[in-house]
Amino acid sequence: MNKDLSISADEMVWQNRIFDSLSYPSVIISPDKTLVGANKKFYEAFNLSFNEIFGKKCYHTFLYKDTPCNSDQCTISKVIKDKKSHSFTLKHHYRWEERVFSPILDDNGDVAYVIGSIRDITRTKSLEGQLHGVKEFISRVIHSSASAIIAADRQGNINLMNSVAKELFGDYNGGEGKIKHTEQLYPPGKAKEIMGMLRNEKIGGAGKLLIPRTTIVNAHGKNIEVEMSAAIIYDEKGNESATMAIYNDLKDKIKIENELKMTQKQLSQSEKMASLGQLAAGVAHEINNPLTGILFYASLLLERKDIDESMVEDLGYILEDANRCKEIVKSLLVYSRSQGTKKNIVQLNDIVQQSLALIRDQKKFRNIKIKKALSDEMMLINADTSKLNQVLINLVINAADAMNGSGTITLTTYKEKVHWKGFSGN
Repeated sequence: MNKDLSISADEMVWQNRIFDSLSYPSVIISPDKTLVGANKKFYEAFNLSFNEIFGKKCYHTFLYKDTPCNSDQCTISKVIKDKKSHSFTLKHHYRWEERVFSPILDDNGDVAYVIGSIRDITRTKSLEGQLHGVKEFISRVIHSSASAIIAADRQGNINLMNSVAKELFGDYNGGEGKIKHTEQLYPPGKAKEIMGMLRNEKIGGAGKLLIPRTTIVNAHGKNIEVEMSAAIIYDEKGNESATMAIYNDLKDKIKIENELKMTQKQLSQSEKMASLGQLAAGVAHEINNPLTGILFYASLLLERKDIDESMVEDLGYILEDANRCKEIVKSLLVYSRSQGTKKNIVQLNDIVQQSLALIRDQKKFRNIKIKKALSDEMMLINADTSKLNQVLINLVINAADAMNGSGTITLTTYKEKVHWKGFSGN
């Protein structure tokens, strides 16, 4: 009998030592929610003695209040009912505490006692808050980016698509979205090609890749030119875990490039016209000298009394054509002026006459009649004569090109702007 009591006492000492060795402050609670004991960690943490806790109710220690908790929400009641562990988290002053309650069963499988542990999780909560803040910040950065950003898992299933990406691709990822896989973002075979390039170190891949210009496909099947940068996301062991890509729509850039090309083309054309003008000026000056001689000697011959009557008429034709050539040369000189804008007061009809003098003998006008309906009113304008000549000549030549070599071009001038009808080609 004494031997049995000795063994029972040893077991009690052994159990108490195990209880005291627990890492967290812990208490033993009876089914009626009365504290019946605590371990050494508990006494040290709360600076209490056995007499100060024995017989107290659990809500005094675990809820820091004097009234019982609601029975339906009581964690200890749930442990007794379910015979399973339950826990809850509580913030007390500046500390976060996790309360974990587990059943101690008797030989019949009923709950004889409940062991409750108090764990200080203030640091864990702080780290969770920091992590949550970092995640929120990264999320805001991604979704406020001016570039389209997409992320997908290893199988290519899209997990993230920011608002710019949804707008660029014309869809969104989710139950109602049509775009759910990276292969849908590109023409057939392009997604695999990009992944191959990402993994190929010889062409600068090694997990990161910049493609200055490539084609994507939106939800409506439309091809869009974009600048793209892609990357493989690795886990802590260096294994591929996901992929991400950033896209910038090149629509505006392409538009600017096309406008620049057009401007360069126009500049080149202007330079050609300037060179042509310089050439025309040189030719005009060279022609002026022999024309002056022709006019001079033809005039002298007409003044002679001894020439044959039949030659008088021929000389008249020579003078007429030479004067006509002189007017053309004069118009060429006006047209070829290459200096900056120089405005002066001119008669509009004179501009029309000068322009027509340059083009009326061209071959393309052989079967085209040029009809002038010029107002007799004085129509003075302040303009650059050379540039107006160029405009009118280009208009008439373009009209002739559209007439298939026959018809009538009519140029009409009016003083009132509301009545001005310009020219018409028939």
